[in-house]
Amino acid sequence: MADGFSPLERERGDAREHLLPAALRAPFEARTWREFGYLLLNLPMAVVGFVWTVTMLSVGAGLLITFVGLPVLALALGGCRAIGAVERARARSLLWLEVDEPGPVARRGRGGLLSRLGAQLGSGVNWRHVIYTLVHFPWGIFTFSVAISLFTYGWGLLTYPLWRWVFPVYFGQDGLQVYGSADGHHGWWLHTPADMVLCVVAGGTLVLAGPWMIRGMAHVDRILVSGLLGPSRLADRVTELESDRGAVFDTAAADLRRIERDLHDGAQARLVALAMDLGLAKEKLLEDPEAGAAMVDEAHSEVKIALQELRDLARGIHPAILTDRGLDAALSVVATRCTVPVSVTVELPARPVPAIEGIAYFTVSELLQNVSKHSGASRATVDVWQVEDRLMLQVSDNGRGGASLSGGSGLAGLAERLDSVDGVLVVDSPAGGPTRVTAELPWRV
Repeated sequence: MADGFSPLERERGDAREHLLPAALRAPFEARTWREFGYLLLNLPMAVVGFVWTVTMLSVGAGLLITFVGLPVLALALGGCRAIGAVERARARSLLWLEVDEPGPVARRGRGGLLSRLGAQLGSGVNWRHVIYTLVHFPWGIFTFSVAISLFTYGWGLLTYPLWRWVFPVYFGQDGLQVYGSADGHHGWWLHTPADMVLCVVAGGTLVLAGPWMIRGMAHVDRILVSGLLGPSRLADRVTELESDRGAVFDTAAADLRRIERDLHDGAQARLVALAMDLGLAKEKLLEDPEAGAAMVDEAHSEVKIALQELRDLARGIHPAILTDRGLDAALSVVATRCTVPVSVTVELPARPVPAIEGIAYFTVSELLQNVSKHSGASRATVDVWQVEDRLMLQVSDNGRGGASLSGGSGLAGLAERLDSVDGVLVVDSPAGGPTRVTAELPWRV
């Protein structure tokens, strides 16, 4: 799908370009015959799935009084998974429905065979396959019967004048007897011109209506396959949340290591040196007051530098201006520290929740740091606005471009941090520029 459309969507688009009305094209389109073939195969597949499921589950349930019942039940579920794989392949080839594999069953613990059996029997995916085989049986009978009836009666009546000659003459009548007595003297025979016109009209009606009924039934099959044989949305969400939780833990650990490093290498080292200088100044005050006073002045300067480093460190954790005055004022301060002129525009009807506000602040801070270090730009802009229940951020510059989320860059880490709160980071940075980075965050978490 290089153009972003599925084969079925492309087929629908091509159909709209035809001159004939859709009702006249439908009986002859490839889609109709593909879906008709799918409905015909529903019956044998439904019978196989139903017989396997009912037989194996009954045998397994009956043997539960012994240990043998558990492996039989697990085998029954495994067979349903195999049937589901065949059904997904059939839907992919005939219905052009792309359904992802549900994935292997996760093993629980390290209990060996019992652990594997427990995982198979406790898997919601497996039991959804069982439900599919049971539900698909009556549906398969219905769709096969309706599809074959529409085909047989529709095309049979439409072409009746062409094959009426196959019927021999009985009791002075030639043609098809719709109903009547055995002696042939009473009933309705399709042999007059009016009868043939009626047959052609009825057959044409069924031929024209049949494809739409077939497509409707095929759409129900698509719902069954995607809903019962595809991956579980809940399981996918749990996996996504587990991944996001890992990203949050990694980010928090990295922030703690950064704070510890800044304290150890910066303010802590400076305060230790300050304490030593004050000790030396204290000794000098008795022997040489002027030298002691000079050392106290130097220590005073060191105190100012240490305080500034502590303020910067506190600002890196959570700036007070963000808490007191919100994103507009906080981002304006961040913009003043950028090495290129930055225009900040914040249009928000209210303040988002503190967690999202903090993430938005640090996102813009990191993006502006990238502008200062790597972009080679002469100007940049920051825009913040709200769209429904989403907070939108956009940082643009006229630099050299080439920024990317790949290769383990800082942008990739930033994207992971946003993903942990269901946010999205999009980078548009062609070679030669300009660069536009857009972040989307939920208004609430």
